[in-house]
Amino acid sequence: MAGRIEDYALIGDMQTAALVCRDGTVDWLCLPRFDSHAIFAGLLGTEEHGFWRLGPAHAADAQPPTAARRTYRGDSLILESEWDTPRGTVRVTDFMPPRDGAPQLIRIVEGVSGRVPMRSALRMRFSYGRVVPWVHKHEGRTVAVAGPDSVWFDTEAETYGKSLTTYADFTVAPGDRIAFTISWEPSHKEPPALPEPEQSLVATEEFWREWVEHCTYHGPYREAVIRSLITLKALTYAPTGGIVAAPTTSLPEDIGGVRNWDYRYTWLRDAAITLSSLLRTGYREEARAWREWLLRAVAGDPENLQIMYGLAGERELGEAELDWLPGYENSAPVRVGNGAAHQLQLDVYGEVTEALHLAHMTGLARHDYASLLQLKLIRYLEDHWDEPDEGIWEVRGPRRHFVHSKVMAWVAVDRTIKLIESGDADGPLERWRELRDDIHRDVCEKGYDKERNTFTQSYGSKELDASLLLIPQMGFLPPDDKRVIGTIEAIQRELSTPDGFILRYPTTGEHEGVDGLPGDEGAFLACSFWMADDLAMIGRVDEARKLFEKLLSLRNDLGLLAEEWDPRRKRQVGNFPQAFSHVPLIDTALRLTASGAYGG
Repeated sequence: MAGRIEDYALIGDMQTAALVCRDGTVDWLCLPRFDSHAIFAGLLGTEEHGFWRLGPAHAADAQPPTAARRTYRGDSLILESEWDTPRGTVRVTDFMPPRDGAPQLIRIVEGVSGRVPMRSALRMRFSYGRVVPWVHKHEGRTVAVAGPDSVWFDTEAETYGKSLTTYADFTVAPGDRIAFTISWEPSHKEPPALPEPEQSLVATEEFWREWVEHCTYHGPYREAVIRSLITLKALTYAPTGGIVAAPTTSLPEDIGGVRNWDYRYTWLRDAAITLSSLLRTGYREEARAWREWLLRAVAGDPENLQIMYGLAGERELGEAELDWLPGYENSAPVRVGNGAAHQLQLDVYGEVTEALHLAHMTGLARHDYASLLQLKLIRYLEDHWDEPDEGIWEVRGPRRHFVHSKVMAWVAVDRTIKLIESGDADGPLERWRELRDDIHRDVCEKGYDKERNTFTQSYGSKELDASLLLIPQMGFLPPDDKRVIGTIEAIQRELSTPDGFILRYPTTGEHEGVDGLPGDEGAFLACSFWMADDLAMIGRVDEARKLFEKLLSLRNDLGLLAEEWDPRRKRQVGNFPQAFSHVPLIDTALRLTASGAYGG
């Protein structure tokens, strides 16, 4: 059985990522890309679907021991786990070197004290656990082959096969270092080069040290901000600049339920807000790479803008269910691909335009086509802003006139007007000023409930929606506007959990709700950070700080967050780690630091 979601650590090479549990088991790894088939899919099934455990030896009928301590080495993505056993202490260092050739996962066992018996158990299963590869020796190396894929296993330890699993049993004493590496290569090509684990470790540590040095934030929440930035960097697909929402699929929002989605793609919304956080903390190169990715993905067809694309800008992300996987804690179905790719979500135009605007304002070199794209997006919105859509939360129910979507359409027009006013683009300024006013008037008339003094989820509805918290942050209305304050207070009353965290919108248990799905979900962490932001903006800074620090306490021991927090089970739920949680963490830290609203 897989561990709790928060029991996992992330390691990666900015092209794919692995999740390592506290007991030293790699339960999830897709090769060679984030969105490739998994060779270890035990996270969504059982050990029969692939895993790699490396830790102190234990009895066959006993649970593997969990590490007594684990941490990332400094500001890096190098994981160090230590076990204290009756026979001594041992350390395992796990990392994936930034790629220069074949993708590698390297694990180095180091004796700290005593003499500790160890075991490596490697069970590779290709195609998300469905295919047993042909495992054999090739010039002294172990290789697993299935169809187009081959995975090479290298170690100095003696190995043997049993029950379709490759084992190594060995003992380490103080100073001993034994390395294990798996490398992926297309099966029709020559074997990958022999790994150099120690050299790769030095190079990986140096890479992260140099990258972190570019961070311009030095406030009181630096530890949390740096770890979130490293996580966002790890979710960036280096060859193209695309940014995945999360490295996993189908980790449930509702344990045992059907709210299980594939997040291994680039949502324009998630990527745009990630870009915003990177720009605000000094990372302009990532911003430039994402802008190039965006221009390639959208190409000359902004009228058919998708809400998400593949890592290289692929458009077809057809959704399928893997019925041979029982799902994380029996949360089925397990899905790959995402059928929401072709939904209409008008807010995306606002997020993309806001990201391009911020890039422009922070001095990123002008790109003529980026400005042209922005103008094309507004011309599309001129004709479509007043249509119903699926909204920010990708509801699978009927389309509605979502207030957040209209607000973000206003943002798109507003930022483009600013671009024209700066002299860096030409467009029908007066016409678009009128359009901006029309959208604003429409939202305030149709999306606002005067009796309750709050904006609502959609025109004519009574439901609330946490995305309304972005109204002051986007500049649609000032923070001291009574309608803004009323909305914040209404969301606090109606969408808060007993712990004070924020739900996205009301769900209805076993009955189909506004999103077209049965079941409930946890508090959405991004929305809870937005609430902290809003509280700070309206002058309730002590309350904002307390909520923010309470949210920080939900991170696992390595500083990582999933998408949601289950207030009943007191645990993280949803895909992990989630960019959409780490981005607002950074943003709220910056806001609180600027306001001086922090303790200590």
